[in-house]
Parts: sequence; C-alpha cells; structure tokens
Amino acid sequence: MDFLSFDIIDLLDILLVATLLYQLYRLVQGTVAMNIFLGILSIYFIWKIVEGLKLDMLSEILGKFIDVGIIALLIVFQPELRRFLLLIGTPEILEKFSFGRRLMSLKPKRKIYAGDLQAIVKACKEMSATHTGALIIITTTSDLNFYIKTGEQMDAKISANTLESIFYKNSPLHDGAAIISNGKIRAARCVLPITEREDFPGHLGMRHRAAAGITEISDALAIIVSEQTGEISFAHDGHIENGLSTETLKQRIEKEAN
Repeated sequence: MDFLSFDIIDLLDILLVATLLYQLYRLVQGTVAMNIFLGILSIYFIWKIVEGLKLDMLSEILGKFIDVGIIALLIVFQPELRRFLLLIGTPEILEKFSFGRRLMSLKPKRKIYAGDLQAIVKACKEMSATHTGALIIITTTSDLNFYIKTGEQMDAKISANTLESIFYKNSPLHDGAAIISNGKIRAARCVLPITEREDFPGHLGMRHRAAAGITEISDALAIIVSEQTGEISFAHDGHIENGLSTETLKQRIEKEAN
C-alpha cells in the first residue's frame, strides 16, 4: 500500500512540481514548443501512473522512451533552452514570477525627467517623418545591464539630435536598440531577445519582435519607429500599441515610467 500512502512531504513535493510545471508552461506559452511540451508532459504522467500500478513491461518501455527523449528535447527545445538560460543569467528572471514582480515593485522606478521625455518624443516625431527605423528602450526598475553590454557603450546625454544620429541609416549604430537608463543613453546597437509568440502579428518586423521580447522579460518600455511606414509604436509587458501620435506616446511613457 506504499503507493497509496500520503503525508506532508508528498503534498510539498506536489506543490513544488506544480509550481515548476506552471512556470515552464508560462515560458513556452504561445510558442511552437507548447504542443510538444504538453505531449511530453502527458507521456511522463502516464509513465508514472504505469510505474505506480506495477505494470513493469509498459513502464520499462515508457522509461526508455523518456530516456532517449532527453536528447531529442535538447534539439527540439533549443530556442527555449537558450531563452531560459539567458533569463537565468540576468536579474530580470525575477520578473517572470509573481513573487518576483512583488519584490521588484518595492524597488523605486527611475522616473524620466520632462526634458528627457520631450527629447525622446521629439526624436521619434522627426524619425517618423523621415521613415527612419528606430528602437528605443527605457528602463524603469530593471537595469538591463546584460543587454547594455551587448552594444556600444555611450553614457551620453539624452537629446533629440543624439538619438536621430544613432538611428540615421548610414550610422554604424543604427542596427539594434538604444537603451536609456538613469537619464543617459547608456548604449546603442544593443542585441535584444525576440518574442517567440505564435500569435505575434506577421506584418510587424524584427524591431517590433525585439520590443515585445524585452518587455516580456522585464518592466522596460520600448518605442519603435517603423522604417517602412514611419508609424510609432509603444511596447510594455509584451504588448504593442501601434499607430500612436506623439502626444499619445508621451502620455504612455509618463504613465508607465512615473
């Protein structure tokens, strides 16, 4: 009757496993890996039930299948594993979890000054008029130091002219993101993670995917100027608002950053 025994340790074990599975589910939710994840999870539970019922032959077969499947998982889930390891290597991993968000909420936001906000909005207006593609990231509580280090370090004063020169099409810094933090343009040409959501609009390009990606794993704000249409977009918490006027953009930044 050992299979039917149950105590507080078993309850704790179930709760921890349930929490782990839920967080793994959130990690692959909306990606192509979702169906594979559910399939493997189903096979694992069937294996455990068969093992508990002492069906030795079927248990042995399923066990070998899962053992071999580990290698297949490393191949199939390569993008998700890379994303997971990237998250672990950054402080923003806390924000993937509800308790982490509560903890990060205790950390004061870096308020953006009126002059800096005006400069950012002015630059976006000019770049929109000239169809100059741009991706500007504004930090709030997250430092994004890992992503800052992927680009060219600047530590420059925020001004419309500086931002426009960064994203000028012949500038060596225009490809990638500019990250603004603590009243400075900390870096340009930064490499950001892209969203892997299956439902992401297909007509949006890599700048929009990167904006959604960085705001999915942090509380940063992202501004995108489309090179094709000149349209201004705003991203926060993985969601993108398209076709914003400069006044609406200013309001959205003020709301989320202050």
